[in-house]
Amino acid sequence: MRKAWLSLIVLLGVAAVCVTARPANVEAHRDGASVALIDDCDPSDPAWAPVGCLQKRGDVTAAEFNAFLRSPLYDNDGDPASTAGQFLVGHPSWRNEPGHLVVEDGDRIRIANEGGRPHTFTKVAEFGGGRVPPLRVGTEMAPECAPPPVGTTDPYQVNPGDKLKLKVSGEGIAKFQCCFHPWMRATVRVVPHHEDDEN
Repeated sequence: MRKAWLSLIVLLGVAAVCVTARPANVEAHRDGASVALIDDCDPSDPAWAPVGCLQKRGDVTAAEFNAFLRSPLYDNDGDPASTAGQFLVGHPSWRNEPGHLVVEDGDRIRIANEGGRPHTFTKVAEFGGGRVPPLRVGTEMAPECAPPPVGTTDPYQVNPGDKLKLKVSGEGIAKFQCCFHPWMRATVRVVPHHEDDEN
């Protein structure tokens, strides 16, 4: 009899967890989430001027960074006669970590620039190019990346070592990109706020 009661208690406990738990693949981060903006610019390379590379470590020279902007395997329309390298690729060490996260409606995302170059974490309707023409390569600038008015600062710019907090609202997928390095992209799935998380 004792075994039967024990089995029933375990079964009820498992059923309660199954009913109340959210699927693991949409589990929101408690207390929001963090995103690191990362690059590996080489601080000893003078070619990073005039902004420079404001970090102690890094191994990517400006020449290597520029060489990764395009790929000879990318062409404009699939026609072998067309000019190769018409699409933006970008250096993979310029990235957002993580590139996808799940947060609850109304939570804040903490963004930290852990690289040596300025970046933005800008919400866009659609991914597109950035505001720096040489880094746009075959893309149209996302309207949200238009340069800020003269004398003002982009509120989504995060300089090396700085941090930014953004509140997310509206359920669904939100898209973010760097307006300087537009291949630095992230998606944020905003899920309903659960009162249980406050206990």
